[in-house]
Amino acid sequence: MSSAGRAIDFEPDHRDVTNDSERSAPLPAVASESSIQTACGKGCPSFWPGNCQEIGCREQKTPGRLNGFGSSMLRDAIVFLLAAIVVVPLFRRFGVNAVIGYLVAGVVIGPHGLALVREVEGTHELAELGVVFMLFAIGLELSLERLRVMARYVFGLGVAQVALTGAVLAGGALLLGADWGQAAVLGGALALSSTAFVLQLLLERGELSTHFGRISLSVLLLQDLAVVPGLAIVTALGTEPDALAQALLVAAVKALAALALILVAGRLLLRPLYRMIAGTRSPELFAAATLLVVLGTAWATMQGGLSMALGAFLAGLMLAGTEYRHQIDADIRPARGLLLGLFFVSIGMLIDFRTIIPRLPEILLVTALLIIAKAAIMTALCRLFRLPLPLSVNIGLHLAQGGEFAFVLFSLAMGTAVLPVEAGQFLLAVVAITMAMTPLLGLLGQRAQAWLEEKGLGGAAALAAEAQLYENHVVIAGFGRVGRTIAEMLDARHIPWIAVDLDPANVAAARARGLHVFFGNASQEAIMHAAKVRRARAAVITLDDPAAAVAALRVIRRDLPDLPVILRARDAKNMDELLRRGANSVMPETIESSLLLGGMVLRTLGETDAQIDEVIGHLRLSTYRGRGSGAH
Repeated sequence: MSSAGRAIDFEPDHRDVTNDSERSAPLPAVASESSIQTACGKGCPSFWPGNCQEIGCREQKTPGRLNGFGSSMLRDAIVFLLAAIVVVPLFRRFGVNAVIGYLVAGVVIGPHGLALVREVEGTHELAELGVVFMLFAIGLELSLERLRVMARYVFGLGVAQVALTGAVLAGGALLLGADWGQAAVLGGALALSSTAFVLQLLLERGELSTHFGRISLSVLLLQDLAVVPGLAIVTALGTEPDALAQALLVAAVKALAALALILVAGRLLLRPLYRMIAGTRSPELFAAATLLVVLGTAWATMQGGLSMALGAFLAGLMLAGTEYRHQIDADIRPARGLLLGLFFVSIGMLIDFRTIIPRLPEILLVTALLIIAKAAIMTALCRLFRLPLPLSVNIGLHLAQGGEFAFVLFSLAMGTAVLPVEAGQFLLAVVAITMAMTPLLGLLGQRAQAWLEEKGLGGAAALAAEAQLYENHVVIAGFGRVGRTIAEMLDARHIPWIAVDLDPANVAAARARGLHVFFGNASQEAIMHAAKVRRARAAVITLDDPAAAVAALRVIRRDLPDLPVILRARDAKNMDELLRRGANSVMPETIESSLLLGGMVLRTLGETDAQIDEVIGHLRLSTYRGRGSGAH
């Protein structure tokens, strides 16, 4: 048997599971027995300080002070805040992603580190609200129309990813000795990616609104839906395997009922509710209404067997078109950031190096195989959906980790004796490590896409894919200092734009900031066509090379004689040529910069603004006289 096969022991551990309560109790993820030891050294049925019944234990209840749940929660809250304040800024100072900082903080303060916080399960349940609020905020940024456009990727690419990845991973588990039930659980759980880690990464980089971000979100939304049959399958396998079809049918009916209830209630009730609340002019009541909507929809979808985050996403989608969207987003932003940070800390708390280090070679081997398999499958599927190779590789690497729902499915499988505890704990360690690697995988994806685009692989295709939803936008040819300034001015007025440039360094730097800049030659018809110039409001050509600027103008004017085209020119001679070839407006930078500099000189000498404007206007008129109305 291979080393991977030896690492994961699928043989049952022959635990005496005699009643339903014992069969259904999920086990702590990636935890050892020492995680439930109190200060007295005796085993205690509770993680909470103050609850130990051993005589003389310093964690016994003491009269006259806050005890039990309240004391523990207050202490844990202080520890979480201190860890975030100390660790995360330190990592940011060295240019390390904040998510890594939260994970390290979780490892340090968790039960397998300094044991400052021991209640992992309760902390993780609370922290999941961070993912709920994040999906709600994402729903606010979308619209039903945009979601309809994404449907091809949600129900096409997403379904294909879950089905094919699950089948391949289940096949691998069968080869390693798992039975059919265990293989189904393993394949289904490991096919899912981390919604929280990936979306947080995209939000930080401002890439959620890009074509890459929308495709990633589409796949993640479908994976959230796939949790419903996953939970039904694990439950049926642990109780009555013959009732699997009935369990899946019941789960589907409950899920559809919950979705229908949310969509109908959202359409009929949300806008009138917020109109009434806004009429009270009470910020506190408005914020309370938002919390009610988020938590209420999350609870409703949870009752239907769906993920809480999916329900919150639908609620955000229902409010996306209302006039209250911006205030709602402002109200939830602090809670969202704090709880999301707590979620990443809680994942770090699950990592037990005492469990990982003795089996580190096997864990690293399985981790590498999982990442390679998921990235390769996702990349291949993206190519089948006619996405360009650079974009496909980037998406594949971003979605190559395990997901938070694997913790739920594996813990349930261990509690119902479907999966042996040792194998489950091993797989949970693998999932935790892959999630922690998400920032690194994202960086590799960005670098791979930039490198492939520099090599000319899929440049025009990537541009066409990114711009397919663009309409009434501005096409910028050249993204040097002038192009960047124009883009910033368009952003200030919320006008969409897309840019092409031939400098790989410029393109890589812009894309690292999440900007819609692509490598390409603006004088080539294929590139301008890919930028959807036919649907643009205007085109701006800022190229340094006068010949390249003329060539780009010629390409546009060949099919679009009425499109407004604004150009940058070096001098009056260059301006004359561009105007003759059909430019609407031309800005000769040497003339205009000279006029502006002269105005600054006159202002320094005490001249008034009116006098300066008169002089500049006279000189501009005499310079541009006879050169057409497009000379400015």
